Amino acid sequence: MNTIVSASILSADVCRLGEELDRIKSSGCDHVHFDVMDGVFVPNISYGIPVLAGVRKRTDMFIDVHLMITDPLKYIGVFADNGADMISFHLESESDPEAVLREIKSRGKKAGIALKPATPAEKVFPYIELADMVLVMTVEPGFGGQGFIYEMQDKIKEIRAYAHKVKPELHIQVDGGINAETAALVRAAGADILVAGSYLFKADDMSAAAQSMR
Repeated sequence: MNTIVSASILSADVCRLGEELDRIKSSGCDHVHFDVMDGVFVPNISYGIPVLAGVRKRTDMFIDVHLMITDPLKYIGVFADNGADMISFHLESESDPEAVLREIKSRGKKAGIALKPATPAEKVFPYIELADMVLVMTVEPGFGGQGFIYEMQDKIKEIRAYAHKVKPELHIQVDGGINAETAALVRAAGADILVAGSYLFKADDMSAAAQSMR
């Protein structure tokens, strides 16, 4: 699989968000990663629906929305209607995973299911055939700029091995502590969508940083 680079706007300059979106596109990144936090499921609050709608108006890039919220099923429709191309939610949320996956697909969007670091790989196996993507968090969700958890390489390998048997085209996304070094490790383990925030936005040359992740 080709490596897809997804730029997390959690690390962008919010006062210059339009310009940052232009920079993401011109740097050769493939996706815009849009984190949604409710302050309950994770101890932080981030962007919501009005910001997503504004991002959608500004860019034609693929928007990957990552819901770190308690009850994702309740909000799938509004995120789908306001610009998401793919929606991922957490297996650990209070919503029924199969119901959320089916709701996302019914809206014509790509569906992803995310795992916190402590959640074993096998917990997601029953849902892989319904999903387009599994997101392996390589940091604890909630804040940007954390260090990569190296033990997550084994989880990626387990999911890739299982997917090879039941859904070879499954995408595996990683999010957290991704840079040139860790990108090589997760690619080798079987990941193909790499999310980065700080590494891209703090780079002197975002284009070179994005290329180093491939």
